[in-house]
Amino acid sequence: MSLLSTISSPADLKRLRREQLPQLAQEIRDRLIECCSVTGGHIGASLGVVEMSVALLYEFDSPTDRIVWDVGHQAYAWKLLTGRNQPFPTLRQRGGISGFLKRDENEHDQFGAGHAGTAVSAAFGMATARDLKGESHKVVAIVGDGALTCGLSYEGMNNAGHSERDIILIVNDNGMSISPNVGAISKTLGRIVADPRTNRVREKIKGMTFALGGVFGEGVVDFAKNVEESVKNLFSPGMLFEELGFRYFGPIDGHDLPKLCETLQFVRGMHGPRVIHVMTQKGKGFSYAEANQEKWHGLAAYDPLTGEARKKASGPPTWTQVFGDALAALGGEHPELVAITAAMPSGTGTSIFQQQHPERFFDVGIAEGHAVTFAGGLATQGIRPVVAIYSTFLQRAYDNVIHDIAVQRLPVIFCMDRAGLVGEDGQTHMGLYDIAYMLAVPGMTVTAPKDGDELVGLLRTAMAHTEGPFSTRYPRDKAPAEPADAAAIPAVPYGTWEQLRKGRKDVAILAVGTMVAPALEAAELLAREGVDCAVVNCRFLKPLDSALLEVLVQRHRVLVTVEEGTIVNGFGAYLAETLQTTHPEVRVVALGVPDRLIDQAPRAEQLELYGLTAAGIARRITALQHEESLEAR
Repeated sequence: MSLLSTISSPADLKRLRREQLPQLAQEIRDRLIECCSVTGGHIGASLGVVEMSVALLYEFDSPTDRIVWDVGHQAYAWKLLTGRNQPFPTLRQRGGISGFLKRDENEHDQFGAGHAGTAVSAAFGMATARDLKGESHKVVAIVGDGALTCGLSYEGMNNAGHSERDIILIVNDNGMSISPNVGAISKTLGRIVADPRTNRVREKIKGMTFALGGVFGEGVVDFAKNVEESVKNLFSPGMLFEELGFRYFGPIDGHDLPKLCETLQFVRGMHGPRVIHVMTQKGKGFSYAEANQEKWHGLAAYDPLTGEARKKASGPPTWTQVFGDALAALGGEHPELVAITAAMPSGTGTSIFQQQHPERFFDVGIAEGHAVTFAGGLATQGIRPVVAIYSTFLQRAYDNVIHDIAVQRLPVIFCMDRAGLVGEDGQTHMGLYDIAYMLAVPGMTVTAPKDGDELVGLLRTAMAHTEGPFSTRYPRDKAPAEPADAAAIPAVPYGTWEQLRKGRKDVAILAVGTMVAPALEAAELLAREGVDCAVVNCRFLKPLDSALLEVLVQRHRVLVTVEEGTIVNGFGAYLAETLQTTHPEVRVVALGVPDRLIDQAPRAEQLELYGLTAAGIARRITALQHEESLEAR
């Protein structure tokens, strides 16, 4: 019987002898590789923290001790060891185990985590609550996989470090976020690892301090401590953390289980803010993940023997690929164009631009707010920045979008990948709110293309628009068709819609982006039932096409908006508010995603569930027609 199969809680783990832990770690790796080959997922980071997960649960008492993970996709091994081994094959599936940490999934998940940088602040809150309540448990925050490029981590460290509260910070240093880490912090950590001699110097001086105290008393100890502090400033590899108020330990090998357990046990017995710097390898123990850490950060199902995807890509390119190709092509036409991303060059397609125009490509790390304000600074000097960030991550920079871009009417272009329903990544990664939050920004142009050609055309329109910020959105999916050559695609006329189907006086369907194709198909289904609908491609959500809208309200008494986003304050709500004073007789019905958190499931299932398919749209309009006929009686 395997060791892993005997563990249903941390209590079972603690019954093992220390010399059995390396075998358990190998079994965990085998389990992760096997299960993720079927479900897909963020396997790379979790393979890198197997030993850390084992050691933490072995040396601490979870859930009494609060263990807080950053960027929760590190925590697959944690899930296996905290009662979720048996259901783990349901990872990222509908009704199954989440791909991230969820407080309502398991008592050992102390804080929900999908976005980076939250662990230190959350853990400090827990430590403060413990002290206010007179309790004595330990609080540990594991920060890694790029979270130290995130400003929120430093806000938390700045507050916690000089508080003198009992808190432990573990830095999981694997040199990566999704792509390789960038910036001064990454270089600082690299220098620490490159020259461990400085750590040995400081530890010797610490030993001398304590020895002197035993022989000569407190006066000499004070003098020796001053010497230690001076030497720290010259030689300490952890000076960054020490200056923030944390006692520094490390760096140590994150795959050496005995050393990890020994260090955790020692540091656990201390008090005050302290940090353990742990070196890990992303993808550890799986050759394909070790060799290509960016690709294996997270991916779909694969063959564990060959590393090849189980489903070969076929058909049209992804929206991301279309965007990346178009951006690179436009970069060749416009020397003033630059591309900015936040640790996701491959995920956003900007890596294509990077290859062709490396001097005009900027990866700022997991620092979305900085990315936006950095773009604003560039725009003040005549540069045209394109900021490519997932819809869910741009939420983190909303103040920057308003204060630094919109208020100053700067022509920054926002391209939001993973807009709408994102499938298996679940609640924390849904791109459902960008329509609502961008519509609320004064002066923001808000767009959504129906296909790849229109995405290219809207990018050209954005480049020509200099009166303020411009945004567009597209999903995590394949584009409807292979786009034409970017050079042959003209700009979309600013502020215009496109009427794709004329109808009688029944209903006009005003479709946004990905909903245009199913709206057209729904109209054909309805036509067979005698309901003749107009269909309009509302590629500009703001500004509205006032001329075509006036034509539509003269011809149709019901306008049905369809959008792949929240209906709360979305396009339908915006249109209804616009018409309520000028055309109160026109009824606006908004179809979209309801006001709830959306759990993981395949994207196609999510679209079906919320009626965002041709059949779903047709059903809703048939029901509306029935309501209208009843009201007319």
